[in-house]
Amino acid sequence: MSLNQGRSYLAIPGPSVMPDAVLQAMHRPSPNIYAGDLIDLTHSLIPDLLHVARSTQNVAIYIANGHGAWEAALANTVAPGERILLLATGNFGHGWADMAERLGAVVDRVEFGKRSPIEMQAVADALAKRKDYKAVMAVHVDTATSAKSDIAAVRKVMDDAGCDALLYADCIASLGCDDFRFDDWGVDVMVTACQKGLMTPPGMAFVYFGDRAAAARQALPQVSPYWDWAPRVDPDMYFQYFCGTAPTHHLYGLRVALDMIKAEGLDQVFARHETLARAIWAASDAWGQGGPLELNIADPAHRSHAVTGVRIGAPLGTQLRDWCEHQAGLTLGIGLGMAPPDDPAWHGFFRFGHMGHVNAQMIMGLVGTVDAGLKACGIPHGPGAAEAAAGIIANATAPQTTGAGTQITG
Repeated sequence: MSLNQGRSYLAIPGPSVMPDAVLQAMHRPSPNIYAGDLIDLTHSLIPDLLHVARSTQNVAIYIANGHGAWEAALANTVAPGERILLLATGNFGHGWADMAERLGAVVDRVEFGKRSPIEMQAVADALAKRKDYKAVMAVHVDTATSAKSDIAAVRKVMDDAGCDALLYADCIASLGCDDFRFDDWGVDVMVTACQKGLMTPPGMAFVYFGDRAAAARQALPQVSPYWDWAPRVDPDMYFQYFCGTAPTHHLYGLRVALDMIKAEGLDQVFARHETLARAIWAASDAWGQGGPLELNIADPAHRSHAVTGVRIGAPLGTQLRDWCEHQAGLTLGIGLGMAPPDDPAWHGFFRFGHMGHVNAQMIMGLVGTVDAGLKACGIPHGPGAAEAAAGIIANATAPQTTGAGTQITG
């Protein structure tokens, strides 16, 4: 018997759950793209996009996914033959590096495996060997491993080494979920997309850049017309924002999504993501006490607040995902990049996506459904997952008292 009728829950790490208000804003006739409200709306997006990244500098909008943002960042700053240092914490760093190599750059890779963030001594060692890097590429949160790295610390290591390379950060999984500070952390180029923490259907990507990156673009002999960010951030005519027709309905949706973030408050957005992530981690710790399930990143300080990678052993990961989707209407993320797709070990991983438009009852529903799936599939696990998750949420939301109170435990 299947119980997956009703509204399904997409708990993958992007595209994330789309708010009804965003979808409703997009459900409208096509607007005039030459004059009128759409132009004013587009202008209004720029300061709010900068606000989410805590930036006062520049952001260019592209009709693209995250891979498009990768290419735009490279096309504006790196010439063929120039050298890049990649700090790899999973599948997506290597994907960005592969693209750089196809564009003619030379890439040196420092590999941190699939269970660790960037380790700063290894960065310092790499920078001590060479002084000619044009850029250092880092992924803030790798969507495959769920490792979160300290981007500010990377900049400090670069400064201490006297390295004047550009610092790139991939925030496709993290922007709007984990705190990111473009200006304060000394980032030169940051890439992201609309379909995760920004809660808008896939189709737009963004490249943030500062003065040093703008100077690098000016020094290049040529930049591909479509990827060139200069006219996009300082357009003479409206169409130059997008190098052509605007992504009209995505812009309407993004306007509402940014309004929702502003209304909640950026610090509260980050606090909500942290609390809900800790609830999932607490449930996972309980399950792991009596079975093979374990979180991919051991240290909570190095875990994303947007996505959580899980190890459970083959073939249990696929069995659990299949049960959750087909019997209960809950879709979990695959273990992307954790093993080759033709390796049986590929079936031993999955991911929880908890980014963007998520709340406590959604996460408690996720925990309860996975708990039922473990039981239905006969997968050994420890008890008390729902109680542990509930305790995290209850403690975070309990009314403040002036006198001695009772702490809720789980």
